[in-house]
Amino acid sequence: MNRILIISLVLLVGFVSCKNAEKAVDKLKMAENYFEALNASNSSKMKDVLADSLIITIPKYEYEVRYSKKDYLSNWLKWDSVFEPTYEVLEMNLHNGSVKAKVSKSDKRIFFFMQKPFLTNYSIRFENNKIIAVEEEALNFDEATWERNRTELLNWNKAHHPKLNLDHYINEQTASGGMKLLKAIEFYKNKE
Repeated sequence: MNRILIISLVLLVGFVSCKNAEKAVDKLKMAENYFEALNASNSSKMKDVLADSLIITIPKYEYEVRYSKKDYLSNWLKWDSVFEPTYEVLEMNLHNGSVKAKVSKSDKRIFFFMQKPFLTNYSIRFENNKIIAVEEEALNFDEATWERNRTELLNWNKAHHPKLNLDHYINEQTASGGMKLLKAIEFYKNKE
């Protein structure tokens, strides 16, 4: 009888351990899918991993935005796609139920403003097997270079293309806003 009880307990512990390991793998896979969707600007893949709302925070800048899934997919993701981003996951692991990832991101906007890729630590939180929050910590953000290039772009466009009204849409995170910003960058680079 004791032998059966001991074997049952060992099997139960093994089963519970496997279930917990399976959940960890699922979160890592979900985070991997999140970055793959960002890299491919794939809204259908992104839709599968997000909860109905998403909170993006950058604590250093006291930045927090709450998106509905629809708004994130139809506005922010499309805006990001305009600049043809490349997301490269450098490290990723599970830590206290969240996924921590170090990611390199490059795109046309970032290269114009900072001349090198962003390196960012991400902390991704989950609820009911969906991503509910992403916290970002920039590791190499060069504020001085970014601001200098941003100011030069704004001033040059005011002088040479005032109808573009770049001041109005430089921070507009929609596909339309992104296309206007990209057009302004191209005018500036070509000095048209």
